Amino acid sequence: MSPTVQRAIGIAVLLAAGMLSLPVSAFLFDAESSGSWIIPVQLLAMAVTGAAVTVALPALAREGDSTSRRARTGIWWGLLAALVGVLVFWFLLNGIRGA
Repeated sequence: MSPTVQRAIGIAVLLAAGMLSLPVSAFLFDAESSGSWIIPVQLLAMAVTGAAVTVALPALAREGDSTSRRARTGIWWGLLAALVGVLVFWFLLNGIRGA
């Protein structure tokens, strides 16, 4: 698979996961006793997802990087996708002018 296709697939998967991770975390931890775990669980899930996607699709990291280096790079890609997901939901729920 070409690097361009790998990047396109990786970005699409990470953006979709980033947008779905917050509502899924909120659904799973929507109780008074566990409500403070929503964001940490979302970030952890996206870090793991980013690492897995970047290890599976090496074009998301620098050419020639080791597997551990690709995983560390993927963690950052996953956290960036989580941030994009939060921003998308912010604008969907509140509009451009905010809350």
